[in-house]
Amino acid sequence: MASRPSRQAQSAEDQELFQGLRHALRSDEPIDLLMSVSGLVAVTDPRNRDPFSRDEPGLPTLSDLVESFIGTPYAETTAALTIIRALATDEVLAARIGRELATRRHPMPDWLAGLDRARIEPNVWFMTHVLGDGDDYLLGITLPSGHALSALVYVDHNLGTVVKDAFVVPAPLEDLVIQMGGLIDDPDQSLTRTDAATARAMIDEAIDLGSRMYPPLESESWPMCRPLIEWMVRMLPSGGVATQRQEWSEEDKAAIAEDFFASPFGKSLDRDDERSLMDSLLWFGTDYTNGDPFRWSTVTVEILLVDWFPRKVVAEPAYLAKLPNLLRAFIRYAHDREGIRASLTEDTLTAVDEYEPDYQRVIRSSRPQGPTALLAGLLETGDLEGFDGFGNFDDKDFDDEDALTIGEIMLEGLDRKVGGRPALVRLDDLPLPDEPFEWSGVADDIVPVVREVLAACDACADELLDVEHRTAMRRFLRRSAVGDPAIFRRKASPARGAAAVAWVVCRANNTAGAYWSGLTVQDLLAWFGVKGSVSQRAEPMLRANGVDPHRLYGQMDLGAADLLTSTCRASIITTRDRHLLG
Repeated sequence: MASRPSRQAQSAEDQELFQGLRHALRSDEPIDLLMSVSGLVAVTDPRNRDPFSRDEPGLPTLSDLVESFIGTPYAETTAALTIIRALATDEVLAARIGRELATRRHPMPDWLAGLDRARIEPNVWFMTHVLGDGDDYLLGITLPSGHALSALVYVDHNLGTVVKDAFVVPAPLEDLVIQMGGLIDDPDQSLTRTDAATARAMIDEAIDLGSRMYPPLESESWPMCRPLIEWMVRMLPSGGVATQRQEWSEEDKAAIAEDFFASPFGKSLDRDDERSLMDSLLWFGTDYTNGDPFRWSTVTVEILLVDWFPRKVVAEPAYLAKLPNLLRAFIRYAHDREGIRASLTEDTLTAVDEYEPDYQRVIRSSRPQGPTALLAGLLETGDLEGFDGFGNFDDKDFDDEDALTIGEIMLEGLDRKVGGRPALVRLDDLPLPDEPFEWSGVADDIVPVVREVLAACDACADELLDVEHRTAMRRFLRRSAVGDPAIFRRKASPARGAAAVAWVVCRANNTAGAYWSGLTVQDLLAWFGVKGSVSQRAEPMLRANGVDPHRLYGQMDLGAADLLTSTCRASIITTRDRHLLG
């Protein structure tokens, strides 16, 4: 008989894992253990791997996790293996787990013993909005023990019809539907039953497309609940077909343009420049966001003006400056054509007013454009410039006149990380020193607040990170305080401010949020007791450090090598040498 492994021999990490499983196993609600194990399975998912890293070390697989649990025959691992067998799609692995479970005699909760007999609710609910930014799918299951679980899956069409967020709650589907229905106060939003097979096809495809995006979309519960969601979705009837985005031919787009310029909305704008701009506007409206050129929302306006048009369309500022007026007229035309309520049209037009100043400033500034923006970073929509986010380069972004090579473009991306080509050439991988916070230049009246933020950052570095991150956070915090003291005069939580500093530094160094880092953004923020995004809190700090947050394209390029750890700089040096030296 094999000897029983000693708990004393376990690492601190293993002990923490066992304690978490033990606590969840003792819970009265199945959701606690199901979510814990779903998170473990998600961490091993190969879909989370960095598609751009050639030197990524061997990462743990689901098989590795299963074998480690098989080698530690405790009640906690028996429970975890039971759930993994249900969540796994690998039949060989499931059979391996089944053989191991047949040898174990640990008593399990009734709900866990009957997990393979879970029943899907026949109804699937669908919540949508007339402007088409995204849809929610609501589904539920009931375990033989009587416990009910319900899931909400949000599919975002502006990002390319991908699952952006999802969560599972310990409640009957009917209760979740009533709760979500009670939140609807918009006559343009609806909650109705939908075909279950079609819902399965839509969710499956949206999960697949979203899993190919990098960086991955993350929330407090996504993608940690993805294995659990996929298990529930597999219980829905098969045979459905996902709704496909409409394909718009060049003739279709030409017809839209002609109808617009012949209409009262566009007649006064029928000029050469506006017709040329309309071609690009319809390219965006048909190929990006929700793919419907007639349904404009505040979100699609933001994407167009803040990012897409200044980056995609290479032209003189005087020409580009005419876009907002054309956009206003086209929104009025499109919404009138679709019968969209006037109040929604006004909201969308207000968004044009809100984002136009930034747009006008950006088109007159130096920025990556066309092929020079390739691999500059990811859009919030997940679309890498010249790279569609799914491993394919978009030939439309290139023509015979584009002389930049991939190597040159990669080097330009590194330039933005470290502050220019001279800094890139001189870059070393020496560890950041352990240095005290520099108080010179910090206004006296904000010292108490800055001190609170500093203390939280230091404690986080000491517990979760290391000395180099502590130094980088101290430098970033000081530059924020000196560059814009008003940041620390506002009534705001010091803990959230510290979380924003840590988030910026960890994102810049790929310490949090990257699959290989072992630290999720949610875990980092949770250390500070913070939930939700801190990007808005970080924006003024980034500006105080000379970084325009709207030009980050999903990356965290700070343009400062002295805010990067030795590990991050070593990786940059490797990439630099590969492309600089050939």
